[in-house]
Amino acid sequence: MEFMGLLHVFTICSIACPMLPDDAQPAAPNPAAKARGAQSNAASRFDLARNAVWDGWDIPEDVAPLRTELRIEVPRSAISYNASPDLPFDRSVNPYRGCEHGCVYCFARPSHAYLGLSPGLDFETRLIARPGIDAVLARELAAPRYKVAPIAIGTNTDPYQPVEKEHQITRGVLHVLSDFNHPVAVVTKGALVERDIDILAGMAARGLARVGVSVTTLDPDLSRRMEPRAPSPARRLQMIARLAGAGIPVRVMASPLVPGLTDHEVERILSAARDAGATTASWVMLRLPREVSGLWQDWLTRHYPDRAAKVMARLREMHGGRDYDARWGHRMRGEGRYAELVAQRFRLHARRLGLDAEEPSLRCDLFAVPPRAGDQLSLF
Repeated sequence: MEFMGLLHVFTICSIACPMLPDDAQPAAPNPAAKARGAQSNAASRFDLARNAVWDGWDIPEDVAPLRTELRIEVPRSAISYNASPDLPFDRSVNPYRGCEHGCVYCFARPSHAYLGLSPGLDFETRLIARPGIDAVLARELAAPRYKVAPIAIGTNTDPYQPVEKEHQITRGVLHVLSDFNHPVAVVTKGALVERDIDILAGMAARGLARVGVSVTTLDPDLSRRMEPRAPSPARRLQMIARLAGAGIPVRVMASPLVPGLTDHEVERILSAARDAGATTASWVMLRLPREVSGLWQDWLTRHYPDRAAKVMARLREMHGGRDYDARWGHRMRGEGRYAELVAQRFRLHARRLGLDAEEPSLRCDLFAVPPRAGDQLSLF
């Protein structure tokens, strides 16, 4: 296909999270963004945007699809701490920044703004790998003042996105945690997690590991549009089965639920995951922090124009008329009649399927700094 010449124009973003009108039209398709979640490089709240516009020259020009770029970061620290009452963990490790899965709804997209990059296409095409983070983690775990508690992996960007196949940074982190007998909870939708069953199964047998698998929909067409480079729903159910078959506790994460688009699938997702081997379940409503709102609304009006107004009306109903409410205790599930209806449906079906039990606590009593070459052996 031939396209007219393109000129990249840099513009400054003045509004971080614009509320688009219900009859808003999506931007023109971006031929370079084929098989990507976002269609634009929407400006972050800190930097410039890069948007392609016609340059006026009447010269046919082929536009190549965007390629994924990977940069290397030398990590100075490994463990990130948080004090959020909404989260069941207080520390995490993130092997990568950005995520090639390209989920258009990803709440982590705004984190790319801190790197001077766009939460749009940059987030899924300009990735940062952190090789050596396993050695940094080992040093932090060996510090005399370190107090053990479960570490979460995959809470910001997926540790098993495609670049992990070559770089094996996540695998290195798991090796360190296993050596220290340190508890870990992994969250992913990447099939590459199956590669590390050899480590995770051994840790699970010692009460040190569990995995959460995100299943947003069972509709393969919707999944491909919404999560263009993530494994299909059927493949994720297969992941659950293989992890569970290896003795690794698996939680199905019906997240995010999208009102008017995927919320009718709650019961089917839970049933399919239970049949595959999941033992517990959780859910989170769609979140649209900062720049994610504009990206999501553009995607929604592009792919589901007949439902866009209804979806956004439901979301705003749950957030006091706004696209998003960042308050603790409200941001994950919203509030109001509709939010409570979804919560009741989830609780009822999870109870029927036996998925409502509390996850057993990961063991912390086995933690120990492994001996290093040259260390004096203990007499006891």
